[in-house]
Amino acid sequence: MNARSFIALGALAASGASLAAAPLEITLPAETARLEESPLPGYALATAMCYTCHSADYSRVQPVSSRAYWKATVTKMQKTFGAPIPDEAVEPIVEYLVKTYGTERPSAPAAPAKTGATPKK
Repeated sequence: MNARSFIALGALAASGASLAAAPLEITLPAETARLEESPLPGYALATAMCYTCHSADYSRVQPVSSRAYWKATVTKMQKTFGAPIPDEAVEPIVEYLVKTYGTERPSAPAAPAKTGATPKK
């Protein structure tokens, strides 16, 4: 390869790299999902803190779950993922979630009983 071809190839590679490095602009649709309103103090806390990382749809698509599940989930968001949730806000948020989306909501289906029996094969 002669010097002129080498320079041309280098220029072509550099221009391709700069195109690949150009920022991609993405416009997302406006968020329309909202947490279910509630007079519980955890509603305002969840609205202020949970939207930092994800939409309200996250809570809506969770299975109808127990207080222990919601406590573990909020604690995981706080401790593992670094969500800005102060310790004193955890219980009110859990209270809101379990009473709005969990097993303690008025229209929640009954949780399956745990018998501790081993299924037969």
